[in-house]
Amino acid sequence: MLVHNVFFTLYDSSDSAVKEMVATCHKYLKDHPGVVFFAAGEVAEDLARPVNDRMYHVALHVIFDNRENHDIYQTAPTHLQFIEENKAKWKQVRVFDSNC
Repeated sequence: MLVHNVFFTLYDSSDSAVKEMVATCHKYLKDHPGVVFFAAGEVAEDLARPVNDRMYHVALHVIFDNRENHDIYQTAPTHLQFIEENKAKWKQVRVFDSNC
């Protein structure tokens, strides 16, 4: 399996902008071939231990059944549409991919 984690820092960190980005992730990114787990949500405000990285507003977690389906997802029309429609909202995007 391949785990694809993406952490979005938004220019607009208002509650409404964060909730809109989470909803947009669900709209465009959850129904792709090979997805065995999908989640998108906001940073857990109450977890502020010294080891917690809190430099983001929205987290996306997608687990694919294999590398091939991850690679197909990267060029899928809805994934590319998601990027095109939302990239102006992102101050920073960090991607962490790992095999599991």
